[in-house]
Amino acid sequence: MDLQIDNQLFIVGGATGGFGAAIAEKLVLEGANVIAVARTAAKLSALKKKYKDQVETITGDITKPKTLDEILMKIGDRHLAGALMNAGGPPANPAMAATLEEWDGAYKSVLRWKVDLTKRLMPKFIEQGYGRLVFIESVSVKQPIPNLVLSNSIRMAVVGFVKTLSAEVVQHGITMNILGPGYHDTSAVDRIFNKRAEQTGKPAAAIKSEFINNLKSGQMGNPSDMGALAVWLLSPSSRYITGQTIVVDGGFMNGVY
Repeated sequence: MDLQIDNQLFIVGGATGGFGAAIAEKLVLEGANVIAVARTAAKLSALKKKYKDQVETITGDITKPKTLDEILMKIGDRHLAGALMNAGGPPANPAMAATLEEWDGAYKSVLRWKVDLTKRLMPKFIEQGYGRLVFIESVSVKQPIPNLVLSNSIRMAVVGFVKTLSAEVVQHGITMNILGPGYHDTSAVDRIFNKRAEQTGKPAAAIKSEFINNLKSGQMGNPSDMGALAVWLLSPSSRYITGQTIVVDGGFMNGVY
């Protein structure tokens, strides 16, 4: 299937690990060009070396305004096809254990920068009459996960933002969608097992093994499982899908919607 993204330019946050790395690679393999944003210079250098003609890099924390400034400068006056809004999550905590400082931090790391970057990119997308935004959130926006009160709460605010703005810009050829991964084998999910180990005294590896055995699919997902869907949503083919939250969870979620 030709996704029609040859030589098209995309921003990818968190591009050297987990979902960001998997999606960046799939974009490149489809012929796209990527501005890869991540905090680890060595990993970015390795990505650039592997795909030198298609990857540009920005070393920085995408949740910080300084890095967003660098992204806008890197794009310049070029046509931008889309952006993957992706970064790490807040600490794992039950509701009463999360401090107000952690709530403030979660707002900045999960919501604020996405609103900021979206508002910076939207004038370009409107001028172009085209744009694709995909936000990597969590299945927890549809089925909250124990010990993740910060993620459960603040990611729902992202859904409200995306649902509202997507209806305001769809007439300009712009789509905005959310992917909600379930339990994939990433460092972010390991935080949950480590928190449970801290609470129970059981080894994190044993908790993880027991959890996997109880999954309906009998296995956790791989970040690449979500890559093809993300790239499709970033392509022209997804023109009639917007404002949606799509879970990729191996059947984990029990709800209908």
